[in-house]
Amino acid sequence: MIKYSDGEGIVRISGLHKDNEIINIKLPSVAIGVFSRYLYQDIIEKFQSVNVGYFSCANSHSDVYIIKYKDTEITFFMASVSAPRIADNIEQLKVNGVKTFIIFGNCGVLDKNIPDCSIIIPTKGYREEGTSYHYIKESETIDMNKKYINEFIDILNEKHFDYTTGYTWTTDAPYRETREKINYFKNKGCVCVEMEGTAIAAVCQRRNLDYFTFYYAGDNLDSVAWEERSISGLTKFEVKQEVIYLALELAIRILNK
Repeated sequence: MIKYSDGEGIVRISGLHKDNEIINIKLPSVAIGVFSRYLYQDIIEKFQSVNVGYFSCANSHSDVYIIKYKDTEITFFMASVSAPRIADNIEQLKVNGVKTFIIFGNCGVLDKNIPDCSIIIPTKGYREEGTSYHYIKESETIDMNKKYINEFIDILNEKHFDYTTGYTWTTDAPYRETREKINYFKNKGCVCVEMEGTAIAAVCQRRNLDYFTFYYAGDNLDSVAWEERSISGLTKFEVKQEVIYLALELAIRILNK
């Protein structure tokens, strides 16, 4: 059992660091985070980018950038995999002025009819990770992506991307996605599985932040045997490279509102 407390945590959130010191910087209010190391590096090289600092996690060093797209500055970061680590990313970036998060990456599909590398928009998440229960009270599900979904679908249509909307299953244990659990969550209406979605929603709800999170379809769990499809980072990389423009266009529309 996870005990929920409505009080604030004792540990101070420091924000970004540079040269082993806390930095005082106000970042662009909209941040894009990507879970793929290959896409992260591709974006840094492709767009005008400035390294402004790094997350203060003791066991990792992940740099944060300001990138420029259509003459507009956007915060950009390598999103950390797993619910507790993405929560830490969001908490630290909030200290430095980020108010809206757009976070995307790969997911496993629970419906074999969802095309490989197509876009999935979660509208509700089943909470099978631990982090969200420290941010909001216990419940089986959390609503997701109430804000910006119409704008995002407009972008998908403009850029001719296939997409699916549905529920997601967020888990802490990717190697415990058993057939029994896959069938259970599929019967609940889940179309995909990943490790961060419900935590992103809960942290942003607790901290009064806006967010939009989406996925591009990867491995298929809706089969007799696991199908890897495009789960490898460089498989169909030319398709994945186009996904970043969905996030960038949404960021521009948010900033121009």
